[in-house]
Amino acid sequence: MRSSVSYFSLLLVPLLWTGTASGQSAPAQPQVGQAPAPAADQLAQTPGAQLITLEQAIQLALAHNHNLLAARTTIQQSQAEEITANLRPDPVLMGDIQFLPIFQPSNLTSDYIDNTAQFDLGVSYLFERGKKRQHRLQAAKDQTAVIRDQVSDNERTLTFNVAMGFINVELAESTLELANQDLKSFRETVDINQARYNAGAIGLDDLLKMKLQLLQFQTDVLQAKVARVQGLSDLRQLLGYEQVSAAYDLAGSFDYQPMKGGLEDLQATALKTRPDLRAALQGVAAANSLFQLQKAIAKRDVTGQINYTHLGYLNDVSLFGSMQLPIFDRNQGEIKRAAFAITQAQEQQVYTNGQVLTDVRDAYEGLRANDEIVGLYLSGYLDEAQQSRDIAEYAYRHGAASLLDFLDAERSYRATQLGYRQSLASYLQALEQLREAVGTRSLP
Repeated sequence: MRSSVSYFSLLLVPLLWTGTASGQSAPAQPQVGQAPAPAADQLAQTPGAQLITLEQAIQLALAHNHNLLAARTTIQQSQAEEITANLRPDPVLMGDIQFLPIFQPSNLTSDYIDNTAQFDLGVSYLFERGKKRQHRLQAAKDQTAVIRDQVSDNERTLTFNVAMGFINVELAESTLELANQDLKSFRETVDINQARYNAGAIGLDDLLKMKLQLLQFQTDVLQAKVARVQGLSDLRQLLGYEQVSAAYDLAGSFDYQPMKGGLEDLQATALKTRPDLRAALQGVAAANSLFQLQKAIAKRDVTGQINYTHLGYLNDVSLFGSMQLPIFDRNQGEIKRAAFAITQAQEQQVYTNGQVLTDVRDAYEGLRANDEIVGLYLSGYLDEAQQSRDIAEYAYRHGAASLLDFLDAERSYRATQLGYRQSLASYLQALEQLREAVGTRSLP
Protein backbone atom coordinates (compact mmCIF):
# COMPACT_ATOMS: atom_id res chain seq x y z
CA MET A 1 0.00 0.00 0.00
CA ARG A 2 2.80 2.44 0.83
CA SER A 3 4.57 1.69 -2.43
CA SER A 4 1.43 2.42 -4.47
CA VAL A 5 0.92 5.74 -2.67
CA SER A 6 4.54 6.73 -3.31
CA TYR A 7 4.22 5.77 -6.95
CA PHE A 8 1.07 7.85 -7.29
CA SER A 9 2.80 10.85 -5.68
CA LEU A 10 5.79 10.58 -7.99
CA LEU A 11 3.48 10.34 -10.96
CA LEU A 12 1.36 13.31 -9.87
CA VAL A 13 4.33 15.74 -9.53
CA PRO A 14 5.41 15.72 -13.20
CA LEU A 15 1.79 15.85 -14.28
CA LEU A 16 1.27 19.01 -12.26
CA TRP A 17 4.41 20.49 -13.76
CA THR A 18 3.34 19.50 -17.28
CA GLY A 19 -0.11 21.00 -16.88
CA THR A 20 1.30 24.28 -15.62
CA ALA A 21 3.93 24.58 -18.29
CA SER A 22 1.58 23.82 -21.17
CA GLY A 23 -0.93 26.45 -20.01
CA GLN A 24 -3.85 23.96 -19.98
CA SER A 25 -6.81 24.83 -17.78
CA ALA A 26 -6.95 22.46 -14.86
CA PRO A 27 -8.31 22.70 -11.34
CA ALA A 28 -5.89 23.93 -8.73
CA GLN A 29 -4.34 21.21 -6.59
CA PRO A 30 -6.25 21.08 -3.29
CA GLN A 31 -4.50 21.70 -0.04
CA VAL A 32 -5.46 20.01 3.21
CA GLY A 33 -7.41 22.34 5.49
CA GLN A 34 -8.11 24.90 2.75
CA ALA A 35 -11.19 23.45 1.03
CA PRO A 36 -13.91 25.94 0.10
CA ALA A 37 -16.72 26.53 2.56
CA PRO A 38 -19.94 24.60 1.93
CA ALA A 39 -22.50 26.32 -0.25
CA ALA A 40 -25.50 25.20 1.81
CA ASP A 41 -26.50 28.78 2.62
CA GLN A 42 -26.84 29.82 -1.02
CA LEU A 43 -30.51 29.79 -2.04
CA ALA A 44 -31.60 29.56 -5.65
CA GLN A 45 -33.76 32.67 -5.54
CA THR A 46 -35.66 33.78 -8.61
CA PRO A 47 -34.50 37.22 -9.81
CA GLY A 48 -37.22 39.86 -9.48
CA ALA A 49 -39.51 37.63 -7.40
CA GLN A 50 -41.37 38.73 -4.30
CA LEU A 51 -39.01 37.77 -1.47
CA ILE A 52 -40.43 36.66 1.88
CA THR A 53 -38.45 36.08 5.06
CA LEU A 54 -39.41 33.50 7.64
CA GLU A 55 -40.82 36.10 10.03
CA GLN A 56 -42.81 37.71 7.21
CA ALA A 57 -44.14 34.29 6.23
CA ILE A 58 -45.28 33.64 9.80
CA GLN A 59 -47.01 37.03 10.00
CA LEU A 60 -48.73 36.44 6.66
CA ALA A 61 -49.99 33.06 7.84
CA LEU A 62 -51.26 34.43 11.15
CA ALA A 63 -53.10 37.20 9.32
CA HIS A 64 -54.46 35.37 6.27
CA ASN A 65 -54.53 31.60 6.80
CA HIS A 66 -58.15 30.66 6.22
CA ASN A 67 -58.25 27.75 8.67
CA LEU A 68 -56.95 30.04 11.40
CA LEU A 69 -59.40 32.79 10.46
CA ALA A 70 -62.21 30.24 10.69
CA ALA A 71 -60.96 29.12 14.11
CA ARG A 72 -60.89 32.72 15.34
CA THR A 73 -64.61 33.07 14.64
CA THR A 74 -65.20 30.56 17.45
CA ILE A 75 -64.00 33.25 19.87
CA GLN A 76 -66.56 35.68 18.50
CA GLN A 77 -69.23 33.00 18.66
CA SER A 78 -68.39 32.35 22.30
CA GLN A 79 -68.50 36.07 23.05
CA ALA A 80 -71.97 36.13 21.52
CA GLU A 81 -72.89 33.32 23.93
CA GLU A 82 -71.84 35.62 26.76
CA ILE A 83 -74.47 38.12 25.62
CA THR A 84 -77.08 35.37 25.63
CA ALA A 85 -76.01 34.13 29.06
CA ASN A 86 -76.34 37.61 30.55
CA LEU A 87 -79.89 38.20 29.31
CA ARG A 88 -82.70 38.52 31.86
CA PRO A 89 -86.03 36.70 31.36
CA ASP A 90 -88.63 38.62 29.36
CA PRO A 91 -91.93 39.52 31.03
CA VAL A 92 -95.03 37.75 29.76
CA LEU A 93 -98.12 39.75 28.76
CA MET A 94 -101.45 37.93 29.11
CA GLY A 95 -105.04 38.85 28.32
CA ASP A 96 -108.44 37.14 28.05
CA ILE A 97 -112.16 37.79 27.52
CA GLN A 98 -114.66 35.48 29.24
CA PHE A 99 -118.38 34.76 29.12
CA LEU A 100 -118.97 35.69 25.50
CA PRO A 101 -122.33 34.36 24.18
CA ILE A 102 -120.94 32.50 21.19
CA PHE A 103 -124.02 30.28 20.78
CA GLN A 104 -126.44 33.16 21.47
CA PRO A 105 -125.14 35.88 19.18
CA SER A 106 -128.28 37.94 19.67
CA ASN A 107 -127.18 38.61 23.27
CA LEU A 108 -123.81 40.00 22.12
CA THR A 109 -124.62 43.65 22.77
CA SER A 110 -122.60 46.50 24.21
CA ASP A 111 -124.55 46.31 27.45
CA TYR A 112 -123.84 42.58 27.75
CA ILE A 113 -120.17 43.04 27.10
CA ASP A 114 -119.96 45.91 29.55
CA ASN A 115 -121.99 44.31 32.34
CA THR A 116 -121.61 40.54 31.97
CA ALA A 117 -118.41 39.73 30.05
CA GLN A 118 -115.14 39.60 31.93
CA PHE A 119 -111.84 41.14 30.73
CA ASP A 120 -108.44 40.23 32.19
CA LEU A 121 -105.07 41.81 31.44
CA GLY A 122 -101.93 40.67 33.26
CA VAL A 123 -98.14 40.66 33.30
CA SER A 124 -95.95 37.88 34.72
CA TYR A 125 -92.21 37.77 35.32
CA LEU A 126 -89.80 34.98 36.22
CA PHE A 127 -87.56 35.90 39.15
CA GLU A 128 -84.40 33.82 38.97
CA ARG A 129 -82.98 32.68 42.27
CA GLY A 130 -79.45 31.59 43.16
CA LYS A 131 -77.77 34.23 40.94
CA LYS A 132 -78.30 32.07 37.87
CA ARG A 133 -77.62 34.89 35.44
CA GLN A 134 -74.30 35.75 37.09
CA HIS A 135 -73.25 32.09 37.05
CA ARG A 136 -74.29 31.70 33.41
CA LEU A 137 -72.24 34.73 32.45
CA GLN A 138 -69.17 33.53 34.37
CA ALA A 139 -69.41 30.07 32.79
CA ALA A 140 -69.67 31.65 29.33
CA LYS A 141 -66.68 33.91 29.99
CA ASP A 142 -64.59 30.98 31.20
CA GLN A 143 -65.52 29.02 28.09
CA THR A 144 -64.47 31.98 25.92
CA ALA A 145 -61.11 32.01 27.70
CA VAL A 146 -60.68 28.29 26.94
CA ILE A 147 -61.50 28.85 23.27
CA ARG A 148 -59.15 31.83 23.06
CA ASP A 149 -56.26 29.71 24.37
CA GLN A 150 -57.19 26.90 21.97
CA VAL A 151 -57.03 29.33 19.07
CA SER A 152 -53.64 30.50 20.34
CA ASP A 153 -52.55 26.89 20.26
CA ASN A 154 -53.73 26.72 16.64
CA GLU A 155 -51.52 29.74 15.95
CA ARG A 156 -48.59 27.92 17.57
CA THR A 157 -49.16 24.89 15.35
CA LEU A 158 -49.54 27.03 12.24
CA THR A 159 -46.32 28.89 13.01
CA PHE A 160 -44.52 25.56 13.31
CA ASN A 161 -45.96 24.29 10.02
CA VAL A 162 -44.93 27.49 8.24
CA ALA A 163 -41.40 27.25 9.61
CA MET A 164 -41.14 23.59 8.59
CA GLY A 165 -42.39 24.40 5.11
CA PHE A 166 -39.95 27.30 4.88
CA ILE A 167 -37.03 25.02 5.81
CA ASN A 168 -38.17 22.40 3.28
CA VAL A 169 -38.06 25.03 0.53
CA GLU A 170 -34.65 26.21 1.73
CA LEU A 171 -33.40 22.61 1.59
CA ALA A 172 -34.79 22.21 -1.93
CA GLU A 173 -33.17 25.44 -3.09
CA SER A 174 -29.85 24.54 -1.50
CA THR A 175 -30.03 21.08 -3.08
CA LEU A 176 -30.84 22.67 -6.43
CA GLU A 177 -27.85 24.98 -6.06
CA LEU A 178 -25.61 21.98 -5.36
CA ALA A 179 -27.08 19.99 -8.26
CA ASN A 180 -26.51 22.88 -10.68
CA GLN A 181 -22.91 23.27 -9.51
CA ASP A 182 -22.25 19.54 -9.85
CA LEU A 183 -23.87 19.43 -13.27
CA LYS A 184 -21.82 22.39 -14.51
CA SER A 185 -18.56 20.93 -13.17
CA PHE A 186 -19.22 17.45 -14.51
CA ARG A 187 -20.31 18.79 -17.89
CA GLU A 188 -16.97 20.60 -18.16
CA THR A 189 -15.23 17.32 -17.39
CA VAL A 190 -17.26 15.56 -20.08
CA ASP A 191 -16.31 18.27 -22.59
CA ILE A 192 -12.63 17.87 -21.73
CA ASN A 193 -12.86 14.11 -22.13
CA GLN A 194 -14.64 14.55 -25.45
CA ALA A 195 -11.63 16.57 -26.61
CA ARG A 196 -9.28 13.93 -25.22
CA TYR A 197 -11.21 11.21 -27.03
CA ASN A 198 -11.05 13.16 -30.27
CA ALA A 199 -7.28 13.43 -29.76
CA GLY A 200 -7.04 9.68 -29.08
CA ALA A 201 -6.00 10.10 -25.42
CA ILE A 202 -8.86 7.97 -24.00
CA GLY A 203 -11.05 5.20 -25.29
CA LEU A 204 -14.70 5.30 -26.30
CA ASP A 205 -15.67 3.21 -23.27
CA ASP A 206 -14.50 5.88 -20.79
CA LEU A 207 -16.24 8.63 -22.75
CA LEU A 208 -19.55 6.74 -22.82
CA LYS A 209 -19.36 6.05 -19.08
CA MET A 210 -18.86 9.75 -18.45
CA LYS A 211 -21.83 10.69 -20.63
CA LEU A 212 -24.04 8.12 -18.93
CA GLN A 213 -23.05 9.48 -15.53
CA LEU A 214 -24.11 12.93 -16.74
CA LEU A 215 -27.69 11.63 -16.79
CA GLN A 216 -27.65 11.29 -12.99
CA PHE A 217 -26.59 14.91 -12.57
CA GLN A 218 -29.35 16.10 -14.91
CA THR A 219 -31.90 13.98 -13.02
CA ASP A 220 -30.75 15.49 -9.70
CA VAL A 221 -31.35 19.00 -11.04
CA LEU A 222 -34.86 18.16 -12.29
CA GLN A 223 -35.83 16.47 -9.01
CA ALA A 224 -34.56 19.43 -7.00
CA LYS A 225 -36.57 21.82 -9.19
CA VAL A 226 -39.74 19.81 -8.63
CA ALA A 227 -39.16 19.70 -4.86
CA ARG A 228 -38.64 23.46 -4.79
CA VAL A 229 -41.78 24.23 -6.81
CA GLN A 230 -43.91 21.89 -4.69
CA GLY A 231 -42.50 23.29 -1.46
CA LEU A 232 -43.25 26.87 -2.52
CA SER A 233 -46.78 25.88 -3.53
CA ASP A 234 -47.50 24.14 -0.22
CA LEU A 235 -46.09 27.07 1.73
CA ARG A 236 -48.19 29.53 -0.26
CA GLN A 237 -51.34 27.68 0.80
CA LEU A 238 -50.36 28.13 4.46
CA LEU A 239 -49.61 31.83 4.02
CA GLY A 240 -52.95 32.60 2.38
CA TYR A 241 -53.11 31.70 -1.28
CA GLU A 242 -54.49 35.05 -2.45
CA GLN A 243 -51.98 37.09 -0.46
CA VAL A 244 -48.81 35.77 -2.10
CA SER A 245 -47.71 36.14 -5.69
CA ALA A 246 -47.30 32.93 -7.67
CA ALA A 247 -43.74 34.01 -8.51
CA TYR A 248 -42.59 34.50 -4.93
CA ASP A 249 -39.38 33.23 -3.37
CA LEU A 250 -37.75 33.02 0.01
CA ALA A 251 -35.24 35.43 1.45
CA GLY A 252 -33.00 33.91 4.06
CA SER A 253 -29.85 31.99 4.75
CA PHE A 254 -29.91 28.22 5.06
CA ASP A 255 -27.21 28.00 7.70
CA TYR A 256 -26.40 26.78 11.18
CA GLN A 257 -28.04 28.58 14.13
CA PRO A 258 -26.56 27.59 17.50
CA MET A 259 -28.85 27.28 20.51
CA LYS A 260 -27.44 27.39 24.05
CA GLY A 261 -30.49 27.25 26.31
CA GLY A 262 -30.63 24.63 29.07
CA LEU A 263 -33.37 22.03 29.43
CA GLU A 264 -34.62 23.29 32.81
CA ASP A 265 -34.95 26.87 31.58
CA LEU A 266 -36.78 25.71 28.46
CA GLN A 267 -39.22 23.61 30.47
CA ALA A 268 -39.88 26.46 32.90
CA THR A 269 -40.59 28.80 29.98
CA ALA A 270 -42.90 26.23 28.37
CA LEU A 271 -44.98 25.93 31.55
CA LYS A 272 -45.58 29.68 31.35
CA THR A 273 -46.14 30.12 27.62
CA ARG A 274 -47.73 26.98 26.15
CA PRO A 275 -51.30 27.94 25.13
CA ASP A 276 -52.58 24.37 25.32
CA LEU A 277 -51.51 24.22 28.97
CA ARG A 278 -53.22 27.55 29.59
CA ALA A 279 -56.34 26.13 27.94
CA ALA A 280 -56.18 23.08 30.21
CA LEU A 281 -55.81 25.27 33.30
CA GLN A 282 -58.68 27.47 32.14
CA GLY A 283 -60.68 24.31 31.50
CA VAL A 284 -60.57 23.54 35.22
CA ALA A 285 -61.91 27.02 35.98
CA ALA A 286 -64.64 26.56 33.37
CA ALA A 287 -65.63 23.22 34.88
CA ASN A 288 -65.91 24.84 38.32
CA SER A 289 -68.09 27.60 36.85
CA LEU A 290 -70.43 25.02 35.32
CA PHE A 291 -70.61 23.21 38.65
CA GLN A 292 -71.65 26.41 40.41
CA LEU A 293 -74.20 27.06 37.67
CA GLN A 294 -75.76 23.62 38.11
CA LYS A 295 -76.02 24.21 41.85
CA ALA A 296 -77.76 27.52 41.15
CA ILE A 297 -80.16 25.82 38.73
CA ALA A 298 -81.21 23.54 41.58
CA LYS A 299 -82.81 26.55 43.29
CA ARG A 300 -86.37 26.95 41.99
CA ASP A 301 -87.38 30.24 40.44
CA VAL A 302 -90.43 32.25 41.43
CA THR A 303 -92.97 33.48 38.90
CA GLY A 304 -94.85 36.63 39.92
CA GLN A 305 -97.97 37.86 38.13
CA ILE A 306 -100.27 40.88 38.37
CA ASN A 307 -103.69 40.92 36.68
CA TYR A 308 -106.26 43.64 36.04
CA THR A 309 -109.85 42.36 35.83
CA HIS A 310 -112.95 44.21 34.54
CA LEU A 311 -116.31 42.58 35.34
CA GLY A 312 -119.47 44.61 35.31
CA TYR A 313 -118.87 47.65 37.40
CA LEU A 314 -115.90 46.06 39.14
CA ASN A 315 -112.28 46.86 38.30
CA ASP A 316 -109.97 44.64 40.32
CA VAL A 317 -106.24 43.92 40.55
CA SER A 318 -105.04 40.38 41.41
CA LEU A 319 -101.59 39.22 42.48
CA PHE A 320 -100.28 35.69 41.87
CA GLY A 321 -97.08 33.81 42.66
CA SER A 322 -95.91 30.31 41.80
CA MET A 323 -92.84 28.15 42.37
CA GLN A 324 -92.02 24.51 41.76
CA LEU A 325 -91.58 22.43 44.88
CA PRO A 326 -88.13 20.74 44.68
CA ILE A 327 -89.34 17.40 46.00
CA PHE A 328 -88.11 15.02 43.31
CA ASP A 329 -86.03 17.11 40.89
CA ARG A 330 -83.28 19.04 42.61
CA ASN A 331 -80.94 18.86 39.59
CA GLN A 332 -79.02 16.09 41.32
CA GLY A 333 -77.84 14.43 38.10
CA GLU A 334 -76.38 17.55 36.50
CA ILE A 335 -74.70 18.60 39.74
CA LYS A 336 -73.06 15.19 40.02
CA ARG A 337 -72.05 15.22 36.34
CA ALA A 338 -70.51 18.69 36.71
CA ALA A 339 -68.52 17.48 39.73
CA PHE A 340 -67.06 14.64 37.67
CA ALA A 341 -66.35 17.13 34.87
CA ILE A 342 -64.13 19.05 37.31
CA THR A 343 -62.15 15.87 38.00
CA GLN A 344 -61.91 15.23 34.26
CA ALA A 345 -60.58 18.75 33.64
CA GLN A 346 -58.06 18.40 36.45
CA GLU A 347 -56.77 15.11 35.06
CA GLN A 348 -56.47 16.64 31.61
CA GLN A 349 -54.55 19.57 33.06
CA VAL A 350 -52.12 17.24 34.85
CA TYR A 351 -51.65 15.21 31.67
CA THR A 352 -51.08 18.34 29.58
CA ASN A 353 -48.54 19.59 32.11
CA GLY A 354 -46.58 16.36 31.75
CA GLN A 355 -46.99 16.44 27.97
CA VAL A 356 -45.47 19.91 27.83
CA LEU A 357 -42.41 18.78 29.79
CA THR A 358 -42.13 15.65 27.65
CA ASP A 359 -42.40 17.63 24.40
CA VAL A 360 -39.65 20.00 25.49
CA ARG A 361 -37.34 17.18 26.56
CA ASP A 362 -37.90 15.20 23.34
CA ALA A 363 -37.36 18.27 21.17
CA TYR A 364 -34.28 19.25 23.16
CA GLU A 365 -32.70 15.82 22.83
CA GLY A 366 -33.53 15.73 19.14
CA LEU A 367 -31.89 19.11 18.67
CA ARG A 368 -28.76 18.00 20.50
CA ALA A 369 -28.48 14.86 18.36
CA ASN A 370 -28.89 16.79 15.12
CA ASP A 371 -26.45 19.40 16.39
CA GLU A 372 -23.81 16.71 16.85
CA ILE A 373 -24.43 15.35 13.36
CA VAL A 374 -24.02 18.79 11.78
CA GLY A 375 -20.88 19.25 13.86
CA LEU A 376 -19.42 16.06 12.40
CA TYR A 377 -19.82 17.38 8.89
CA LEU A 378 -18.33 20.74 9.81
CA SER A 379 -15.44 19.15 11.67
CA GLY A 380 -13.70 18.12 8.45
CA TYR A 381 -15.74 15.64 6.45
CA LEU A 382 -16.95 18.31 4.03
CA ASP A 383 -13.39 19.49 3.42
CA GLU A 384 -12.15 15.94 2.98
CA ALA A 385 -14.87 15.08 0.47
CA GLN A 386 -14.06 18.23 -1.51
CA GLN A 387 -10.32 17.49 -1.49
CA SER A 388 -10.84 13.84 -2.40
CA ARG A 389 -12.93 14.79 -5.41
CA ASP A 390 -10.50 17.49 -6.57
CA ILE A 391 -7.53 15.13 -6.30
CA ALA A 392 -9.34 12.32 -8.14
CA GLU A 393 -10.51 14.72 -10.85
CA TYR A 394 -7.04 16.18 -11.38
CA ALA A 395 -5.43 12.75 -11.40
CA TYR A 396 -7.98 11.36 -13.85
CA ARG A 397 -7.60 14.27 -16.25
CA HIS A 398 -3.86 13.62 -16.34
CA GLY A 399 -4.09 9.85 -16.59
CA ALA A 400 -2.95 9.09 -13.04
CA ALA A 401 -6.29 7.61 -11.88
CA SER A 402 -8.93 5.41 -13.42
CA LEU A 403 -12.39 6.57 -14.42
CA LEU A 404 -13.92 4.39 -11.71
CA ASP A 405 -11.79 6.10 -9.07
CA PHE A 406 -12.92 9.51 -10.27
CA LEU A 407 -16.62 8.55 -10.43
CA ASP A 408 -16.41 7.00 -6.95
CA ALA A 409 -14.87 10.20 -5.54
CA GLU A 410 -17.57 12.23 -7.30
CA ARG A 411 -20.34 10.10 -5.79
CA SER A 412 -18.81 10.37 -2.32
CA TYR A 413 -18.60 14.16 -2.65
CA ARG A 414 -22.21 14.45 -3.77
CA ALA A 415 -23.43 12.12 -1.03
CA THR A 416 -21.48 14.04 1.62
CA GLN A 417 -22.73 17.44 0.44
CA LEU A 418 -26.32 16.22 0.20
CA GLY A 419 -26.06 14.52 3.59
CA TYR A 420 -24.80 17.76 5.12
CA ARG A 421 -27.72 19.73 3.70
CA GLN A 422 -30.23 17.17 4.89
CA SER A 423 -28.62 17.10 8.34
CA LEU A 424 -28.66 20.89 8.47
CA ALA A 425 -32.35 20.87 7.51
CA SER A 426 -33.04 18.27 10.22
CA TYR A 427 -31.25 20.45 12.76
CA LEU A 428 -33.23 23.55 11.77
CA GLN A 429 -36.46 21.54 11.89
CA ALA A 430 -35.52 20.23 15.33
CA LEU A 431 -34.91 23.83 16.40
CA GLU A 432 -38.38 24.78 15.16
CA GLN A 433 -39.84 21.78 16.97
CA LEU A 434 -38.19 22.98 20.17
CA ARG A 435 -39.69 26.45 19.63
CA GLU A 436 -43.10 24.86 19.19
CA ALA A 437 -42.62 22.71 22.30
CA VAL A 438 -41.63 25.73 24.41
CA GLY A 439 -44.42 27.85 22.92
CA THR A 440 -42.31 30.83 21.87
CA ARG A 441 -39.86 31.67 19.11
CA SER A 442 -37.64 33.54 21.58
CA LEU A 443 -35.85 30.71 23.32
CA PRO A 444 -34.00 31.42 26.58
